[in-house]
Amino acid sequence: MAEHEHGKMDITVQEKTFASFMSFVTRTTIVILVLLVLMALFIR
Repeated sequence: MAEHEHGKMDITVQEKTFASFMSFVTRTTIVILVLLVLMALFIR
């Protein structure tokens, strides 16, 4: 078995996936907050 060297693994794909996931979560959270505010204003 090969020896593991810390910091040698290529993680560019994982970084791109994580960035995409965080973008999705941020946009979804903003949409949900806007919908909640609109519901609070117009549904009484």
